[in-house]
Amino acid sequence: MRKRAAFLMAGWAIAAAGIAPAQTPTPPPAFAAPDLTGKGVRDLAANCAICHGTMGRPAPGSSVPGLAGRTDIADILKQFKEGKREATIMHQIAKGYGEAETAAIAAYFAKLPQ
Repeated sequence: MRKRAAFLMAGWAIAAAGIAPAQTPTPPPAFAAPDLTGKGVRDLAANCAICHGTMGRPAPGSSVPGLAGRTDIADILKQFKEGKREATIMHQIAKGYGEAETAAIAAYFAKLPQ
């Protein structure tokens, strides 16, 4: 019991003195390579459906632009990512995609009929 009390007192004294125990730095997370297979790109593009509609076609009367058939999506995503285009949420979404993913998503929507 005395040893435990002494150990707890020593820990309290170290904490009170502001001395933190040595910690090894946490390594950065390892991310998987993007899945740029046909299914992987369709899965990425499906993330856009909640706002831009299924297959890049928003609901009639929506103020959100359609994506199907557009050839400027890669440039627009880059503008969002760099903060050069005004957005409510797209600037954050665009930052989540790498260049290869952006190009793949843009190519996917460009091939779809409007």
